[in-house]
Amino acid sequence: MSNVTPMMAQYLEIKAAHEGALLFYRMGDFYEMFFDDAVAAAEALDIALTKRGKHDGDDIPMCGVPVHAAEGYLLTLIRKGFRVAVCEQLESPAEAKKRGYKAVVKRDVVRLVTPGTLTEDALLEARRHNFLAAFARVRDTSALAWADISTGAFHVMELPEVRLGPELARLAPSELIVSEGGEAPFDLAEDMGVALTPLARSSFDSTAAEKRLCELFGVTTLEAFGSFGRAEISAMGAVIDYLEITQKGKLPLLQPPVRDAQDRVVQIDAATRRNLELTRSLAGGRDGSLLAVIDRTVTPGGARLLDQRLSSPSRNLGVIHARLAALDFAIDSPRIGQDLRAALRKTPDLDRALSRLSLDRGGPRDLAAVRTALAQAEILSDLLPAADLPDLLAAAARDLVGFEDLAALLDTALVADPPLLTRDGGFIARGFDADLDEAVSLRDEGRSVIAGLQQKYADHTGIASLKIKHNNVLGYFIETTATHAQKMLNPPLSEAYIHRQTTANQVRFTTVELSEMETRILNAGNRALELEKRLYERLRREVLDRAARIHTAARALSEIDLTTALADLAQDENWCRPEVDDSRAFDITGGRHPVVERALRREGDSFVANDCDLSAGQGAAIWLLTGPNMAGKSTFLRQNALIALLAQMGSYVPADRARIGLISQLFSRVGASDDLARGRSTFMVEMVETAAILNQADDRALVILDEIGRGTATYDGLSIAWATLEHLHESNRSRALFATHYHELTALAGKLEGVENATVSVKEWEGEVIFLHEVRRGAADRSYGVQVAQLAGLPKSVVARARVVLDALEQGEREGGSQKALIDDLPLFAAAPPPPPAPAQTSPVVQMLSEIHPDELSPRDALDLIYRLKDAAET
Repeated sequence: MSNVTPMMAQYLEIKAAHEGALLFYRMGDFYEMFFDDAVAAAEALDIALTKRGKHDGDDIPMCGVPVHAAEGYLLTLIRKGFRVAVCEQLESPAEAKKRGYKAVVKRDVVRLVTPGTLTEDALLEARRHNFLAAFARVRDTSALAWADISTGAFHVMELPEVRLGPELARLAPSELIVSEGGEAPFDLAEDMGVALTPLARSSFDSTAAEKRLCELFGVTTLEAFGSFGRAEISAMGAVIDYLEITQKGKLPLLQPPVRDAQDRVVQIDAATRRNLELTRSLAGGRDGSLLAVIDRTVTPGGARLLDQRLSSPSRNLGVIHARLAALDFAIDSPRIGQDLRAALRKTPDLDRALSRLSLDRGGPRDLAAVRTALAQAEILSDLLPAADLPDLLAAAARDLVGFEDLAALLDTALVADPPLLTRDGGFIARGFDADLDEAVSLRDEGRSVIAGLQQKYADHTGIASLKIKHNNVLGYFIETTATHAQKMLNPPLSEAYIHRQTTANQVRFTTVELSEMETRILNAGNRALELEKRLYERLRREVLDRAARIHTAARALSEIDLTTALADLAQDENWCRPEVDDSRAFDITGGRHPVVERALRREGDSFVANDCDLSAGQGAAIWLLTGPNMAGKSTFLRQNALIALLAQMGSYVPADRARIGLISQLFSRVGASDDLARGRSTFMVEMVETAAILNQADDRALVILDEIGRGTATYDGLSIAWATLEHLHESNRSRALFATHYHELTALAGKLEGVENATVSVKEWEGEVIFLHEVRRGAADRSYGVQVAQLAGLPKSVVARARVVLDALEQGEREGGSQKALIDDLPLFAAAPPPPPAPAQTSPVVQMLSEIHPDELSPRDALDLIYRLKDAAET
């Protein structure tokens, strides 16, 4: 039978309750892991795997990480797909020993760390939300709820299940909760890089969920926040239940739920987001994305708001116009904008500091962040004029004020630069609390306090030689000579001075005051820390009591930051104010691709701007774009989609002029790759994405399609492209840009009223093609594929052979010959590559040089060598 120690028995019991997570088991200054957890963690963290004790006769694997460095290790484990149960000591070893010599320190899991429940700055991206989402089905209805516990944001949306993918792509949650036993969207979660977490079906019970939500927000009914369906309540309840499980009852400070609607924002599916590289480049990082290029925000909250706006462009004209009006003010008042941005740069992340404080996971530095942010909020409010402010900024200015009492309290209470952790102490300013000041004085200035007492007692007794001393047996004591001691042993002094010890030459006394002072000095350090902890808790409660209004102020700070950042961008990049209305117009003059333009500028090149007019009723609703590869067709397609998104986000746009009728949906199928994991070829991926567009696009959609049908045989591809174009024109009736290499499609411009041809201009010069990157009306006469192949570096023999084949095929087509006959007439290997040149003979000079070792030559030898080389060259 195995000999399990009490400590290991405790470990196994706690581990059994958290099978799905690595157990960080607190042992003094380390978190230790055992058994399989240790093996997995040691490999994931690249740390040493050791052993401690035995279990069932085998060594117990063990590894550990220091508590002070735990956040870095947690981040690595979370990114590698692990979940971590943090098990802390709930009492000190001294307290445990009171229950018995062999008593084990009480421990329990205080928190489950999962991808969607992170709050520490070290574990989060400051400029992105970290959403935890839950998907629920109730009968024939489904809903998605999502929360960011690091900021308090909480939203819910009813949606058909087919919309789950696009919404997950929009929100990019870190973790998705689903009901156990249900049909889980495993493929979808894997595609999105979302951690999927099954939760008991009871967590999704809508009746229990409603009660759970009412208790959380302290209301009797959820109607105060909106009219929620059973599926929405189920999804929200699952989020709250999961937070109760992972946070062990310490719920974050969530804001009341906001009900989102599908028709509130432009619908963009995952493929379109990926193709347009809105917030992530195709390489997977932020660099190279549209977000990276346009982000000039100076606060984390402003950056998160920009990410949210770009991911969810509005379909509400009132909202768009309000944002543009605020932007107009910032552009027309550059000095105010500069002053606002200077103040914003000094503003900490208010939302995340507040969240950590609410979870009791914060510290003095979070209180200081609230103090600084509120002080900056008042400065920002003063910078904004009282009159003539657009509605958005006027509302923000109002939300920044009203915190004078709290700001003054925090300013008085806290030192200028407090420590990160409460246990470090030293964060309460002198003069704020008299008891703390006394304890700190005793702790830091014990000698001077004792010296003061010594002078006091000398004056009281009239014995100038009286001393206060200390030893390990008596502690502090008063010492005087035997001659003077008689005075203290007799009334009235004997009533105050208590005899302790007599030695050969000295007599020692104490007083009640000195004994109490000794106790206070010895306990001053602990007392000072306890007092600071109490004061910290008081300040924390003061902040949390105003949490709702502080969240509103944080939102106002982010709004001002985003407005001034977009104004700064528009001024520097010469962007124009778009005209956004309820028409079907789409008229861009001098449009540019912001990401490509930035890249070209770094290389010293300029971007060629182009016009685009898809205004139904005024021009064609569909442009059929032809021209060679590398001429800029894909860039032209993407830039017009990005301009539309920026406009409906409420931003100025990279163009000379832009008028855009509201867009309901945006679809992009530009570029494709195979999906080997699902057994899909490039062509299959292309067809799946095209099918999604044709099945969903409405007459308010903007569709950009590039090279439909290119992944199959010529006639198959041409027929698919032809039918797709007709469907967009006749059934979807969408505004669209349709790029193709099938020149046969250009004939449709004469048959379909809403289709117009456009082409990217090129110029041939001495057998080479020059790309002008200019889009003009009309159709291309050829694809210039051979010329592009030559530019790509194909061997000259291959290029020459391709020209022969192309000329023959084009001539045969003009003369009506069959393809087989044309191929039969082409002589095989007619343009075979010439034989490789014979190897050149080695020059005598080169031969001599190859045999020389310069370091071994004397000056005389070097001179002789020059004459020999000259003779060899002449012969």
